[in-house]
Amino acid sequence: MAGTAGGFFLSDGSTAMINPYRQLPSLDALLQQDDLARLIDRFGRVAVRDHARSVLDAVRARIQQGAEAPDGNRLVSEIRESLEQELAPSLLPLINATGVVLHTNLGRAPLSAAAMRAMTDVAHGYSNLEYDLKEGRRGSRYVHAEQLLCRLTGAEAALVVNNNAAAVTLVLRTLAADREVVISRGELVEIGGGFRIPDILRQSGARLVEVGTTNRTRLDDYAHAINPQTAALLKVHRSNFRLVGFTATVEISELAELAAQLEPPLAVLNDLGSGTLLDSTQFGLAYEPTVQDSVLAGADLTMFSGDKLLGGPQAGIIVGRKTWIEQLRRQPLTRALRVDKTTLAALQATLTAYIRGTAAEEIPVWRMISATAEELRKRAQTWAAALREAGVAAEVRTGESMVGGGSLPGQTLPTTLLALPAERPHLLAQQLRLARPAVVPRIEDDMVLFDPRTVLVEQEGLMLQTLLNTLRP
Repeated sequence: MAGTAGGFFLSDGSTAMINPYRQLPSLDALLQQDDLARLIDRFGRVAVRDHARSVLDAVRARIQQGAEAPDGNRLVSEIRESLEQELAPSLLPLINATGVVLHTNLGRAPLSAAAMRAMTDVAHGYSNLEYDLKEGRRGSRYVHAEQLLCRLTGAEAALVVNNNAAAVTLVLRTLAADREVVISRGELVEIGGGFRIPDILRQSGARLVEVGTTNRTRLDDYAHAINPQTAALLKVHRSNFRLVGFTATVEISELAELAAQLEPPLAVLNDLGSGTLLDSTQFGLAYEPTVQDSVLAGADLTMFSGDKLLGGPQAGIIVGRKTWIEQLRRQPLTRALRVDKTTLAALQATLTAYIRGTAAEEIPVWRMISATAEELRKRAQTWAAALREAGVAAEVRTGESMVGGGSLPGQTLPTTLLALPAERPHLLAQQLRLARPAVVPRIEDDMVLFDPRTVLVEQEGLMLQTLLNTLRP
């Protein structure tokens, strides 16, 4: 009998077609193959079996539509792709070459080496998270960062929750539920992801009382709004935009003086958003209100983020008067918003760098911000030389970096950029994003740009190798 495509000749000259379904191995037979055994070692038998069954079902559906049966290698390849797509981690490390230091979409502040070590140490085994080693009984998780925060800010007490929006919500829920909170119309900001301060206020149960206008608010506006239902005066730092021109704002010190004249005194609350402990002007940037300034000015409670200019893990930090902090501790919502041991460990290590006076050298955010023009120029030139030596067209040009993360709006830092000309820059940027490790550049004037300010020194070799792998024909 002579064979034909898809069948064979019978003795009478007719053709019998091979049933394509019979060309498929059974699930049990498939799992016995060496290639599948290696996948089982990697992903586990149950996962491989389930994905193999799904792939076989999909293949049978394609055959029903007229497709040919795949060979064994193709089957194994489809099973591997299915497993990797579902089980491979979707949260991946990447190289931030955008020049935006606090890039919200890229995870904001990279942690210091000390913070990462501290997280590993407490995650590896047990810890005294809520255990008093001296007394041998239950303790509080909140003591681990409180003393450092108080020393650094001058506050009487401190509390840490899972992010700054949670901090603001907790404060308002505790101090102003079913009562009024007075705020300037010029401070009704929207933060990242479409979240707005008025929405957060309403979720807390507080009633919003807007005073002044978008561009001008005076102390009298607050004073005239106060009544027996008023619980607090709230100031929100416009950390992600600037208001210029014919403007007027009320300082925290003025609000504190006004509140102190009342009986009982109102709580003065200050949401700094991206709070900083360092003076930003020493790095050539505009002045950003520090947490210490807020406490010294008389704010009863100051709320700020841990993963922005502080340079630590995601957290919402509340510092202020002990009487108010104690109320927050007793609020049932506090338990729902509490942070875990690894966050507290990283925060403690980050704060310790400030205590030692080494934050600008140890904490990546401040190391990036304080990088000198000469240092950045040399790094960009070294990158360009390495690429040109490998036959890749590369240029060096001046540019600007951004702090980002809702901090210092409109402020930029001079930098030197590696620039790659590309006929299709968006396609090249996509290819780099899909590489491993992923590299995220920015695009300007049909050039793909890489800013050394936000590329960690230890990532340089990986980035250059990824560029070469992507650009070589």
